[in-house]
Amino acid sequence: MKSNYLFVVVALALIAQACFAGSVKGKVTPGKSVVYLEAAAPQMADKTVTMDQKGLLFQPHVMVIQTGTTVDFLNSDKVQHNVFWPNISGDKKKSHNMGTWPQGQKRPFKFTEPGVVTLLCNVHPEMAGYIIVSPSPYFAETGADGDYNLANVPDGQYTITAWHEGKKVQSKKITVSGNSTADFTLQ
Repeated sequence: MKSNYLFVVVALALIAQACFAGSVKGKVTPGKSVVYLEAAAPQMADKTVTMDQKGLLFQPHVMVIQTGTTVDFLNSDKVQHNVFWPNISGDKKKSHNMGTWPQGQKRPFKFTEPGVVTLLCNVHPEMAGYIIVSPSPYFAETGADGDYNLANVPDGQYTITAWHEGKKVQSKKITVSGNSTADFTLQ
């Protein structure tokens, strides 16, 4: 009896949430960008993903994660690699050096601060990659056409941010109430 009651309460809560959720759609020019919503306070995820070093490249070149996510940095090359970042979104106090390790090994790092992390390898200075740490679960990588869709966003006020490698980050305030649109042209 209690489990049926709990099921009904959970189902009603999900339906109510769906009634007050919308989506944010838009286009970023140039394409192949990252878009995310900033919440009032960063929301933490509890998941692990892998950033590989393979073929003297960070793979994927750009990775978007939510705050609280652990990234396992794997070395799949036959040479040693290093992973470091000189700052997070320009804040040099958030720099970090994970050291150097051989093929087949990995080292984890949990990202608890939102921002743009430029990954570098001091053994191979030509290597670079990016991790975009979103402060909310509402983020997307656009396709080559620049289109994106953030679904099931609770109604409310947000700051939406667009990032593209080599371009200036752009943010703007939006109100989500049903379906909303936010387009960006990054310089």
